[in-house]
Amino acid sequence: MALQKLLHKNERFFYKRLTVVSRLWILLAVFCLGASFFFPLWHINLVAPQYPEGLDLWIYGHQLTAGNEGQDLNEINILNHYIGMQPLQQADFVEMTFIPFALGFFILFGLRAVVFGVMSKLVDFLVLYLYFCVFSGINFIYRMYSYGHHLDPKAPINPDPFWPTLLGTKQIANMTQTSLPQGASYFLAGALVCLLMAIVFSWRQKPFYESPVGALP
Repeated sequence: MALQKLLHKNERFFYKRLTVVSRLWILLAVFCLGASFFFPLWHINLVAPQYPEGLDLWIYGHQLTAGNEGQDLNEINILNHYIGMQPLQQADFVEMTFIPFALGFFILFGLRAVVFGVMSKLVDFLVLYLYFCVFSGINFIYRMYSYGHHLDPKAPINPDPFWPTLLGTKQIANMTQTSLPQGASYFLAGALVCLLMAIVFSWRQKPFYESPVGALP
């Protein structure tokens, strides 16, 4: 009986109608997802004695771009070679081929939730988007770990295995690395906040359909 009541309560929640305000929050989340495509996710800056002005690398969801018309990426790979790190190449970032499609998928899912106006569609969107964010974050963290721990022992400089910083500044051999999130990361985080706000503004809505408790298996 307690399980039936719990299932009934969950059912009532998933059948709640979305308010106009909630739908506007979802549309704002969709806007954030679309805007994230045009901004970098992360910025990495490297300063070394031979590069006092620094070298810049911007990581987008679909490409790597570097300062000085792309030349900075070559210079970064030269520095990486001295400490035994594998070169940074866009071809190695397989996820960049599917992230644009994933964003398009989530945009369609968001519009689906707006059109149907049911809490269950919003929760579907939120759960899948959370999975995407967690998976992408773990993948990025592991990639940074891999770059700093799989070092060539024959490199001219042999630092101890390290973890390139994900947030902030860190000294690596004779290089100073600064790594910070950029616009796309804030837009993606903003989309998550918008979805949570959409749930909040429909939390007290009545379900448009409700089955009797006894009808539940």
